[in-house]
Amino acid sequence: MKVPLSTLAHTRSGDKGDTANIGVIAWRERDYPTLLREVTPERVKQFFGSLVKGEVERFELPNLGALNFLLHEALGGGGTVSLRVDAQGKTLGAALLRMQIEVDESDAGS
Repeated sequence: MKVPLSTLAHTRSGDKGDTANIGVIAWRERDYPTLLREVTPERVKQFFGSLVKGEVERFELPNLGALNFLLHEALGGGGTVSLRVDAQGKTLGAALLRMQIEVDESDAGS
């Protein structure tokens, strides 16, 4: 079944120049394998569509039950050359929590 990412994880995000980063942290250790399977760089790039012009990199942090994504060319050149402001990078994590992921029914409600 499909559920929002927020069912299994929370996020922290920020930015530097034209790159945003999003940390996706599993609420429960047992959900980390689902994050690995469902929250791929390709799916993150697809989710953000034309907002992210560059590459999306994923770094795995199994000891934290987390994934860290770098979204290149995601802020219109950065705050000094676009109308996008610093706060936008900080909101991308909250936006990503709306992404739909596939989970086993037993994981969706507990």
